[in-house]
Amino acid sequence: MSWRAVTAIPKLAPRAADGHKGLYGSVLVVAGSRGMAGAAALCGASALRSGAGKVRVACAQEVQATVASFEPCYMTYPLASDDEGVIKFESARRSLSKLMLEADVLAVGPGLGRSEDLDALAAWLVEEATLPTVLDADALNALAGRPEVWKNLTRPVVITPHPGEFARLTGLSTSEIQGDRAGCAAAFAAAHPHLVVVLKGAGTIVTDGARVFTNTTGNPGMATGGAGDVLTGVVAALIGQNLEPFDAAVLATYIHGLAGDVARENSGEVGMIAGDIVDALADAFYHWQA
Repeated sequence: MSWRAVTAIPKLAPRAADGHKGLYGSVLVVAGSRGMAGAAALCGASALRSGAGKVRVACAQEVQATVASFEPCYMTYPLASDDEGVIKFESARRSLSKLMLEADVLAVGPGLGRSEDLDALAAWLVEEATLPTVLDADALNALAGRPEVWKNLTRPVVITPHPGEFARLTGLSTSEIQGDRAGCAAAFAAAHPHLVVVLKGAGTIVTDGARVFTNTTGNPGMATGGAGDVLTGVVAALIGQNLEPFDAAVLATYIHGLAGDVARENSGEVGMIAGDIVDALADAFYHWQA
């Protein structure tokens, strides 16, 4: 074993009495397509509930009004979409290049959908963007089979795959990954400098290749659509508040699970939905920081 286990949970620094939103990070979320506006909304809302000073959600033009209707506290930006309601790469590249100038951290993937244009968009964002980046869901699916994109990372990238997505990224079988979750995740992170892997599931693994954290919060009620989109927003928000990416991923995973435990007290495991986890984030942070 070439990595060491860590158990300490980072904390955010107390906020200054004269603090303002510019001190707490600007998150740019790239997410959402026809039929999946909720994924973008959950990611944006969870970033807000995790302390981000500003959140912008850039989504397919077709769903912008729907995404905006979920939450008045983030801003939304339309990206040109094709006949299938997913983002068009060339138009999006121009718009995103401008939006990234005003952002501190990038979150990409929830509800993006699938297309050749989106494959190109995901690769461009990994290879050319300079912001710390969190990748989830369809962004990871877009990069499956393209190992070259991980080879030359020059800034922090956090990936948050479930075992199936991680299998597609690594070429391993799901059973191999589940048989050695920590080892497989650590090996992939160690082979790619600047990469942090958050391998989701019961006992979520967080690793940068040298350190491995195994999460202890959370419950089976969180096995519901959209819960991963919430986690993506939490990770991005904490990076935007100047936590080192590994620490941000550890704290985000812990708080995400803790919010699920709070939500269980209110909704039970069977009735829990991802929105309940978002709503519980404030309590989770309050009790952890207290």
